[in-house]
Amino acid sequence: MKRLLHRNPERNAEVVRRAVVSLLWFGAVSALIGCVMAFTAVGDKFKDSLAGTPFASAVVPGIILGVVVGGSQAWGAVAARRPKDGGLLAPAIAGFGMMIWIFAEIALLGEYSWLQTVYFVVGIAELTGVLALLGIAPAIVWSATTKTVAVPLPYEDAPLPLPDL
Repeated sequence: MKRLLHRNPERNAEVVRRAVVSLLWFGAVSALIGCVMAFTAVGDKFKDSLAGTPFASAVVPGIILGVVVGGSQAWGAVAARRPKDGGLLAPAIAGFGMMIWIFAEIALLGEYSWLQTVYFVVGIAELTGVLALLGIAPAIVWSATTKTVAVPLPYEDAPLPLPDL
């Protein structure tokens, strides 16, 4: 069986970057499908669910889903292909956007579906991947290189200032 993580941190970062890009494209395509469904007869089935919300039909939420959520996911997938050019901001925004969309959907509709959990986890996974690529969650990228990670504290050798008494 082939190992997912390797001893080379650069190769691990590439594996994580590809996973983030794949998740972003999955989110973009799913949002586009949801947008199309909102404009078809499938969207009419949700009229009862939208009672008590500011939306009379599924068209406006469908546009928000397709343009805002799907667009940010696609933008993030394209931008994540160049993480050294500052391309990790867009995937972070897309991950937060996915999580906010699911949170708002549950809050407005007051209903729950297992798909909401799936897409919330997709947003968390996108953010976790971005954090790993930024070095904020380095254990994901560099876990195969060392058994423990020692992070030096700033000014480790500097004496602590004494309070005035």
